[in-house]
Amino acid sequence: MHKKLIRFDWAMKTLLRDKANFDVLEGFLCALFEDDNIKILHILESETNSEDENDKFNRVDMLVQDSQNRKIYIEIQNTRETDYLESLLYATSKIIVEHQDLGENFKDISKVISISILYFNLGTGDDYIYYGTNEFKGLNTGHQLIVKKRIEISAMLEPKYKFVEKKIFPEYYLITVERYKNIVQKRIDEWIYMIKNNEIAEGSKSKNIDKAKQKLAEMNMTEEERKIYEKYLINLAKDRDVVNTAKEEGIEEGMKEGMKKGEKIGVKKKAKNTTIKLIKRSISNKEISEITDLSISEIEEICNEMKNNDK
Repeated sequence: MHKKLIRFDWAMKTLLRDKANFDVLEGFLCALFEDDNIKILHILESETNSEDENDKFNRVDMLVQDSQNRKIYIEIQNTRETDYLESLLYATSKIIVEHQDLGENFKDISKVISISILYFNLGTGDDYIYYGTNEFKGLNTGHQLIVKKRIEISAMLEPKYKFVEKKIFPEYYLITVERYKNIVQKRIDEWIYMIKNNEIAEGSKSKNIDKAKQKLAEMNMTEEERKIYEKYLINLAKDRDVVNTAKEEGIEEGMKEGMKKGEKIGVKKKAKNTTIKLIKRSISNKEISEITDLSISEIEEICNEMKNNDK
């Protein structure tokens, strides 16, 4: 029997802000970046750090700094947001600016990695994990421009420095949970399976996923924590219902408008066909107007159209 886990967004709002539980986040990041050396140093301020019950339920975010001095922005979005990519660009830009003091050398600018866990399908695509960053490519050759920087290495070694590629632009990971088919093929799939199903897939061996199973178990919650968690789930369901209702009403309204327009077009077309037949019988424009409800100018326009077609 699988042990039921709390939702990952709720864990981010509560448990994972405790340094003792950083190992769960580290396991997720190790799997996503395919690097087992990820170490979180501390949690930085994020937009929804407040635990006030009036928090928005559709989004949870967290900003962490790792041992490589990278700022990693993790966001879970439960409902569709207009201009989502634009808001993502704004968030990463804001992080860069807020962590760069005036007069500080540009070489010390913050490296930002943005991770979005989305419970809606963004755009059209056939994958559930997307990666993006800025690249410069030759317009003629299509080859990528590589810019390197010199870094110092231990004086015990020769040479005393080496050149590595500069990777300063923000990197983006978009994980669309709904597109994931519950098939585990690599380590990050074990975490996405957990995020989607609130349980660990059988046979999961990803780093620290056993810690997630242990620390995110619902059975660990106190009665008071369980009540707050259940209220959070209810509010999530309400938010989702509001969005779905608005969507359905929008579709229904659109169908009604479409039918109205279609009816008008149909009536207009029928009146035009009738007018053509009456013109061919040499009926006066005034009589045609009374029969079809078309104006004299509309009938004259049809007459001119018929004459042009006959030329």
